[in-house]
This record gives sequence, structure tokens and C-alpha cells, in this order.
Amino acid sequence: MPDEPEAHGLLALMLLNDARRDARFADGVVVLLRDQDRSLWDARQIGAGGAALDRALALGGRGPYVLQATIAARHMDDPPDWRQLAALYGELARETGSSVVELNQAAAIAEAGEVDAALALVDRLELDRYHYLHATRAELLRRLDRVEDARSAYRQALELVGSDAERRFLERRLAELRD
Repeated sequence: MPDEPEAHGLLALMLLNDARRDARFADGVVVLLRDQDRSLWDARQIGAGGAALDRALALGGRGPYVLQATIAARHMDDPPDWRQLAALYGELARETGSSVVELNQAAAIAEAGEVDAALALVDRLELDRYHYLHATRAELLRRLDRVEDARSAYRQALELVGSDAERRFLERRLAELRD
């Protein structure tokens, strides 16, 4: 499918995401993208992913895979343009109708400096059994100095999380609030 933008978008997405594989965990704990050691990123894969994304865009692609690959590429910018990322997540949310994408949009909105707006978006989402909702909410509440509410949200996330690496990350964040 050499002329199908979504095929190139999917390839770009897979390459760009996999390029950061070696930097995602340290000492058994999840490492946030902003804290990842960029020297561990696979530059060859990033280049190949960028080329696939360029091809998808040249073919006029704006479908879900092309949007997700564009988002993955923009997350690699140093520093990321959070307003642009929030807009891209908004476009993807409209395209897919996904509450999970809206949660990611809220995170980008918060990174752009609009924490109250991000929390309002998170509080509208119906993802009560999704630990990332509670983890995101906890982070936003922490930024707003609502410490007790943040602790409660971290505890809710811990009740739902399945991954040991993510559990350790959340436990560390909760412990930081106790200091």
C-alpha cells in the first residue's frame, strides 16, 4: 500500500515509539518522557520514523495513525510545543471519540500551563477504572497544591494499576507528597 497514508503513519508510529524503548524504564521504574535519557533513543529508528511520517503527510494523511505518529514525533522535540500537542490530541480525540485520547490532551494542556483547564477536562471523563485517569488527576492536583486530594487520587491509581514498574512509580510519587 505505497500510496496509503495510514500505512505510512502506522509504520512511523511504531518506529518512533520503539525508538524510545531502552529509555522507558530505569531500576524497575517507569521513566517519564521528559526525564528519559535521550542518548538511549535509537536515532536510526527516529530517522526512519520521521521519513515514514513525512511520506504519510505528503500523501495528505490526517487519519488516526498519521495523527498519532505526528504526536509521537512532536513529543520528541526538545522542548515539546505543548500547545501544538494539545491541539493535535484534540484533533485525534474528535477523529476517534476516545476518552483516553482526551486524557492525553488534558496532560498536554497542563504542560502548556493550563492546569485548571486540564483538571476540568479530566473530571469530565468517564474512565473510573483506568489507573492513568487517577494518576493524571493526582499529578494535576499536586500541581494545584491540593495535596490531600492528590494523595487520594494516587491511592485510587494504585488500586487499579497492574504493572509493577508503574506501581513503583506511583508509590514514589505518593511518598513525595508525604514529605
